[in-house]
Amino acid sequence: MSTSAKVLSVSQLNGQIKYLIEQNFSHIWLEGEISNLVKASSGHWYFSLKDDKAQVRCAMFKSANNRVSFPVKDGSQILLRANASLYQPRGEFQLVVESMQPAGVGKLQLEFEALKNKLSNEGLFAADLKQPLPANISRVAVVTSAKGAAIHDIISILARRAPNIEVEIYPCLVQGENAAMDICQKLHWASEDNKCDVIIVGRGGGSIEDLWAFNNETLAYTIHQIDKCVISAVGHETDFTICDFVADIRAATPSAAAELVSQTSLDVQTKLPHLQHKLEHAMQFKINELNHKLNALQHQLTRLNPLNQIQLKQQWLDEAELRLAQKLNAQLHRNHTKLVSLQQRLAEHNPKYLLSRQQQQLSYLTQNLDAKIEKVLNKQFDQLHYLAQQLNTLSPLNTLNRGFSITSIHGKAVKSIQQVEVGDKLEHKVADGIIHSQIISKTES
Repeated sequence: MSTSAKVLSVSQLNGQIKYLIEQNFSHIWLEGEISNLVKASSGHWYFSLKDDKAQVRCAMFKSANNRVSFPVKDGSQILLRANASLYQPRGEFQLVVESMQPAGVGKLQLEFEALKNKLSNEGLFAADLKQPLPANISRVAVVTSAKGAAIHDIISILARRAPNIEVEIYPCLVQGENAAMDICQKLHWASEDNKCDVIIVGRGGGSIEDLWAFNNETLAYTIHQIDKCVISAVGHETDFTICDFVADIRAATPSAAAELVSQTSLDVQTKLPHLQHKLEHAMQFKINELNHKLNALQHQLTRLNPLNQIQLKQQWLDEAELRLAQKLNAQLHRNHTKLVSLQQRLAEHNPKYLLSRQQQQLSYLTQNLDAKIEKVLNKQFDQLHYLAQQLNTLSPLNTLNRGFSITSIHGKAVKSIQQVEVGDKLEHKVADGIIHSQIISKTES
């Protein structure tokens, strides 16, 4: 390794990467589905934002998620604004979420802002292209719904304040899938009316979805190409559409458009809207410039603010808390398993249990002993019976029953003629008694 090579520590590397990410990816908008949502005890939220191909880890601190006004849970489809960052202790890429809203309405708002910026960059909103309100208005074309309150208000006000002005109505759809193309067609027809001095296009108020036909790109180009003064009168005073920005004059409401056309002061009628639009344009430019500077300062403040470090530490603490809880649960489970094992062993060595087992064994042995004694006795009885039979067979008494006798003298059996003399008295034992005799003579064989 070259001695001139700079060796970085891991924390230095992560710090430089964190700085590069935060410098280049700030205030970005993303849409996706929430998963793995964890609401920590500190009030911070940690979750993943995913689509069908990828996911990214997100952290939304308590100071930001306090402003979320809708329920957030796993599976929620959301639109969020965030700053990319790096969780330095682990070197993990994450998003620090600033704001969040449900997907849908927020998506329409983003499409509106994207189209607005595109048309603005193309010059469709340029103040020097705006046509002033004509000095002498004799005929007004109104492009709106024939059944809505807007046309009723316009006709009533013009009839009261400027009855000399003719009103030509071009009824059209003002809501739905085909509304934008229908409005373009009716605007084209109105622009071809040579007697028409000014065109009012609009409708009454509603949600952003209701007014969405007036945020159409084709409609913007159609209005831009009309060589007559076009007044946009869409919704209420707080509603803004692309039609309002591209039109020559924006009226807060359809009624305001009718009042503007019927103005008695032509100077005010021709100059005020034009100057107002120029002022709005200049203010918007200045606001955008200041917002850019403010975002840069906010980013710098976020990077240098001690609160950022506190939030990082809080995130680390939240994760440590989760890990501790998991370890405690695992330890409790191990202790419970050990306790159950010890209880089982204790039960196995319980004197009551052992006594019961010994009693069962004693009962078994007693039964076994009784059986063996009975078996031995039966065997001895059989052997005794056999020996008795043998004894009976060999017994002298049995011989006596066949007619034999036993001769004895002085209690001794006479086996030889030499044991007796003539005159001796003998006893002869037969089967049923004893016979006494005296020797008269003896003869040797």
